[in-house]
Amino acid sequence: MPDTAVASLNQLYTEKFPSSAKLFERGRKIFPNGVTHDGRYLTPFPIYIDRALGSKKYDRDGHEIIDYWMGHGSLLLGHSHPAVVEAVQRQAALATHPGACHEQEIDWAEWVQRLIRSAEKVRFVNSGTEATLMALRVSRIVSGKRKVLKFEGHFHGWHDLLIPAADPPYGTGEYGMPGITGNVLDDLVVVPPNALAAVERAIDEHDPACVILEATGGHWALVPMRGEFLRGLRELTARKGVILIFDEVITGFRVHPGGSQGHYEITPDLTTMAKILAGGLPGGALAGRADLMSALEFENRWGKKMKHPGTYNGNPLSAVAGVAALSEVAKGQLCQQANEMGLRLRTGLNELFARLDVNWIAFGEFSGVTIVPEYDGPRPTNDEFIPFGNSVAKLDRKIDTRLSHAFRCALLLNGVDFFGWRAMLSGVHSADDIDRTIDGMESVVHLLRQERLIP
Repeated sequence: MPDTAVASLNQLYTEKFPSSAKLFERGRKIFPNGVTHDGRYLTPFPIYIDRALGSKKYDRDGHEIIDYWMGHGSLLLGHSHPAVVEAVQRQAALATHPGACHEQEIDWAEWVQRLIRSAEKVRFVNSGTEATLMALRVSRIVSGKRKVLKFEGHFHGWHDLLIPAADPPYGTGEYGMPGITGNVLDDLVVVPPNALAAVERAIDEHDPACVILEATGGHWALVPMRGEFLRGLRELTARKGVILIFDEVITGFRVHPGGSQGHYEITPDLTTMAKILAGGLPGGALAGRADLMSALEFENRWGKKMKHPGTYNGNPLSAVAGVAALSEVAKGQLCQQANEMGLRLRTGLNELFARLDVNWIAFGEFSGVTIVPEYDGPRPTNDEFIPFGNSVAKLDRKIDTRLSHAFRCALLLNGVDFFGWRAMLSGVHSADDIDRTIDGMESVVHLLRQERLIP
């Protein structure tokens, strides 16, 4: 890939987003790589957003951009939903942090119980990372066991216990992560996704405290897990007496008002949640069986209490935003719209890629879309299609960094923002948004071909 081609694209991008370029110069003097989240890093620079509404966001230079990040998946209601905005504004004038119990946290938890079938008891935390950390600690207390079983490619936050094996390469047995000690890795058992026999062998060999998984597959269905496997895993863990944890940080309230467990009618022992849970504000939760959750109580059957402070646990602003969001989610239309628009986008992209004869395809689950570049297999014939036979090695792989950055820059030049090669839809994305996105993608393909970045 010649440097002159990338420079030409960079020039177009820099000319369109001059204010973002200036802001990035300030940011890079303060933040490592100039950003506050790894996923926001983009060369030559990221865009800076001033405001957002519905399915759109607007950068410092005033460009309207159709957004498929949607608050890293937290905004099923879209940006600045009136019910969430009104609830937060009203609560901010009353109290943001009373350092005390308040009714709003009860209202919030009751909504979780209404929607999530496993939620006999609920404890709020501040993020999905905290929720999965708590789930593991509770599992160890009540089981008296140390080891944790997870799947290759499943992301459960960035804490020491679960960040190993979140990203490729896999298959070597070396799941090290910079800064993580060997002692931590000794307590982690990693198995391939969708391999029930491998799970059973690992349980028999290692006797883990729990099994944790993203409830539709790693990196939110990049390598999908579907109902048959999930039901088999539920039966296996129940039979073996191993705690089953559904990580529904992304899938919770998105694939279905009751999450993946509601869609597939499966009840895990524990469920971790965040994102949509708090209506776009910081907030997470662990919910599950009352006997397991009693490990958080001062006096309990296990004889040990899990210590759990947390300055902003269940804070009123997140609580009222969560109540506003979940009360809308419960009606069902938002999930349905997001899923329907996800299907429309996948279908339209595949028709486009076939017409342009580009070696890309789109696939996904529910309201998610993944584009697979450098693809050499058959094109999808229906929405059940999973490329490469659902191979984790071929789906969860590193894509050329220069191509990936150029792809996103080219999309932004056409008024669309994906997070990498992936998109997450909301309940307010419209058919017009999808059609404009497909038109923009056609321009992206032509631009990258002109720049000799793709054949």
